Amino acid sequence: MKAVFVAGTRPNFMKIAALLRAAQHYPEVEITLVHTGQHYDYEMSRSFFEQLEIREPDIFLEIGSGSHGEQTGRIMIAFEKVLDSITPDLVVVVGDVNSTLACALVASKVTYEIPSCFGMKRPAIAHVESGLRSYDRTMPEEINRLLTDAISDYLFTTCEDADRNLIKEGIPKEKIHFVGNVMIDTLLAHIDAVKMPSFMKTWTGDYAVLTLHRPSNVDNERTLSDIIGALEELSHDLPIVFCAHPRTQKMLKQFGLEGNFLFLIQGNIVDKKGIYLAPPLPYLEFIGLMKNAKVVLTDSGGIQEEATVLGIPCLTLRENTERPITVNAGTNIIVGIVKESILEGVSKAVMDRAPRQPAPELWDGHAAERILKILIAGMRPHK
Repeated sequence: MKAVFVAGTRPNFMKIAALLRAAQHYPEVEITLVHTGQHYDYEMSRSFFEQLEIREPDIFLEIGSGSHGEQTGRIMIAFEKVLDSITPDLVVVVGDVNSTLACALVASKVTYEIPSCFGMKRPAIAHVESGLRSYDRTMPEEINRLLTDAISDYLFTTCEDADRNLIKEGIPKEKIHFVGNVMIDTLLAHIDAVKMPSFMKTWTGDYAVLTLHRPSNVDNERTLSDIIGALEELSHDLPIVFCAHPRTQKMLKQFGLEGNFLFLIQGNIVDKKGIYLAPPLPYLEFIGLMKNAKVVLTDSGGIQEEATVLGIPCLTLRENTERPITVNAGTNIIVGIVKESILEGVSKAVMDRAPRQPAPELWDGHAAERILKILIAGMRPHK
C-alpha cells in the first residue's frame, strides 16, 4: 500500500507522529510524508520534528499564509501534482485546518486507470479526528470538518459523541470507526520527557498559562482588548504566561496592547504579578509548562484535550467547543470572552477544583495502532 500522510500545522505534527510510529510495524505500507507548510516554514517547526521523532518530510510544499481561499487553492494545486506523481492508494489527513480539506478534496477528484488496493479508482481518504462539531459555521475549522467528513472513506473518531454527529449527518455507520485520540497517544508517549522552559527555572509560585490564536479573538481590537483587560486583572493574583503565536503578537502590537505585558526576552523570570509574553514553545516545554500550571486559558481545541488528560483545569475563551467531552469530564469550562465570566470561571476552576476524572474512553495511547489495523484490514490484493 502506498500512502500519503499530510500535515500542515503544529497540532497536525502531534497527530502524524503517532501514526508514523504505529506504521513502523507494517512494512507493507510505503508512506510519503507531505508537509504543506500552511502556517509554519520548516525551520519554525523543526523542534516538533526533532522532539516527536518525526522523520524529515518527503515533500515540503512551502504554501505559507494567506486568506482561506487563497491558501486552500494553493494547497490544492500543489497537492494534485503530488498525487499525479505518486498515485497513492491512501491519503491520510488529520484535524480541521485548510490543508486537511484541500488535500481531501484533491484526493476525491483524482481518477486512476487501475483501482487502488482499496478497490477504488482514486485513493481512499482517511480523516483522523472526524465528527467533532461546534455547530458554529462562522468558524472556518467547522466548514473544514464538515466537508472533509462528507468525502472521506474512513472516518476515525476520538469520542462517541463524534460518532453520533456523523450518523446524524447521514454518514454510513460502516465508514465510522471510534478509535480514540492520536493527540493523546503522542502526549502519553512523551510525558516522561516533558520539561519546564528555561525561563521558568527560578519560578516558585503558582501561575496560569494562556494561548490565543483564533481570528475571532485576536483579529478584532475590541474583543482582544476585552480579553486582555480581564486577564490583566486576573494577573494581579495569578501571574500569567502567555505563549503567543507570532501572528497574535503582531495583532497585539498593531492594537497597541503590548504595553500590558512583561516581555520574556532573555534570562529567567520570577513569580511576581503580571502577564509574561513568551514565544511559541517546543512541544516538550509547552506540555511541561501546562502540566505544572494552576489553570490553563485557551481558545485551542487540542489544548482542551491535553488539559483533560493532564487533569489541569481549563477555561475555554470561546462561546462553544467542538470537544464537549472535555466539559463532560469536568476539566473544561466554556467562559466566553466577557470579563466577568472569565474571572468567575477562574475562581470556580481554582477554588472548587473538581477531582481528577479517568481519561475519556480509548484515550489510552493506542489510537494510532487501531487506525493502522483498520486500514490494513481494508486493503484488497492488487489484480
